[in-house]
Amino acid sequence: MSDAQAGSDPIEQHTASDTETPTREGQYGVGPFTIREVAILAFWAVAFLASFFSIWGRAFSSVWMSGIEWILLIGAPTVAVFLIVLRRFSPEGIRRVGSLGIDQFASVVFSVSALLWLQYIWSTIATVAGRGPWLTTWVIWVEFFAMLALVFLTVFAPYVAPFDEDFRGRPEVPAHRNARPVRAVIPRPAPAPAPKPETGPVATSEPQTSSMTEAFAPLGDPYAAETRDTDTGAPAEDTGWAPTPAYARSGYDPSAPDAEDAPAPAASEQPFWALVPVERDVVDEATGAPMFRIGPTAWALVVADRGSSFLVRHEDGRVGVLNDVSGVTRG
Repeated sequence: MSDAQAGSDPIEQHTASDTETPTREGQYGVGPFTIREVAILAFWAVAFLASFFSIWGRAFSSVWMSGIEWILLIGAPTVAVFLIVLRRFSPEGIRRVGSLGIDQFASVVFSVSALLWLQYIWSTIATVAGRGPWLTTWVIWVEFFAMLALVFLTVFAPYVAPFDEDFRGRPEVPAHRNARPVRAVIPRPAPAPAPKPETGPVATSEPQTSSMTEAFAPLGDPYAAETRDTDTGAPAEDTGWAPTPAYARSGYDPSAPDAEDAPAPAASEQPFWALVPVERDVVDEATGAPMFRIGPTAWALVVADRGSSFLVRHEDGRVGVLNDVSGVTRG
């Protein structure tokens, strides 16, 4: 890639800076945890302890007693923090939840929990604005700001020092298949047009002869071998004429080989669609130079099947030879 192209592509510059080799193999922290992970544990501990207090003022009812809302309010964030801790003590253990990495999963559950706690605050303020009583306690405020801090430490930490050091210099690993870029959608190939029947001259039968001797000569009649004069009955003079055999008039030649013994044509001229398993070169028939490539993401039109090779037509009209026809799927 040229310097001009590299300077005009900010995505590639950002990727290169993310995968830059770190100056040291590890990073400093507090015990086995980094500064960011210690902050996550601290804010989660505050939210977890506050969850055991009542969120309603008139009757005791903690978040653990509010149906199944506790799963998203405090349960899922607790699981996310547990996975962050487990990752430090078992690096080869659980690395992702579904197609999400542990940090991605934590950012999602912290964001959902913060929105639900914000809903409690919004409902309380709306009730008070409508001259209603203040029904909730300080717990919803503590929980909301604790989850908001956890969102900051997971979603925005890669852009804020010193928390960004957690994300710099991480080793490259293959992405989960659900997190990879999607494949291009291509139209289905149209069915190949049926070949038109060849039109040729219509065979016509020869006119029948009026001579009885000519008709019976091929059947072995000894008296039809010579022509007699109709007036005297004497043999007519030899004029060099011989009757035409019946097989010659019908177009059959006994000396010709049978149709079953005739060799079959080596190539098929009927076009069809083909899909190769991997990308392959289509070369020029005369020079052997590559002309274009066909791959597994699009069907190619084969205009002739030569047995060990295909004659392939490109969308722009170019025609080349595909020499490797192994594993090809016919459409």
